[in-house]
Amino acid sequence: MDARFDAVVALLEDYFDGLHHSDTAILSQVFHPQAMYATVSDGTLLQWSMAEYFPVVDRRPSPASKGEPREDRIVSIAFAGPVTAIARVECAIAPRHFIDLLTCVKLGGRWQVLAKVFHAERREAVTPQGAQPAGG
Repeated sequence: MDARFDAVVALLEDYFDGLHHSDTAILSQVFHPQAMYATVSDGTLLQWSMAEYFPVVDRRPSPASKGEPREDRIVSIAFAGPVTAIARVECAIAPRHFIDLLTCVKLGGRWQVLAKVFHAERREAVTPQGAQPAGG
C-alpha cells in the first residue's frame, strides 16, 4: 500500500473523530491554520476561516455526547502529486448528512486539509417499521 494513501486515511479518521466529538483540538491538527470552509448548499456562498468555523464546532453538542452512532465513510482519495490529494467523504451530524470534498496537502512533513467544500442536506430520522415517532 502507498504510504501517502495510509497517511491521508489516518488524517481522515482524525477528521471524523474530531467531528463526532466536536473536538477542535483534534480538528486544529487536521486543518491547516489557513484552511477554508465553504458551501453553497442553501444557494448562497458561506465561506469561513478556521477562526470562524471552530467556535461553531465548540458550541454544538457533539454527536458522541448525544449517543448518536458515528456515520462516516471515505468514498475516494485521489492524488494529484506527491503532496496534494483530494478526498471525498460522507458523514452525518444529525439531522444533516454531508458530502465533503477535502483538499489535502503535505506541508512540513504532515498531511492537512487546506480546503473543505461540502454539500449538506437535512435527513429526517428513520423510524423503525411499526414504531411510533417520538411525541406522536
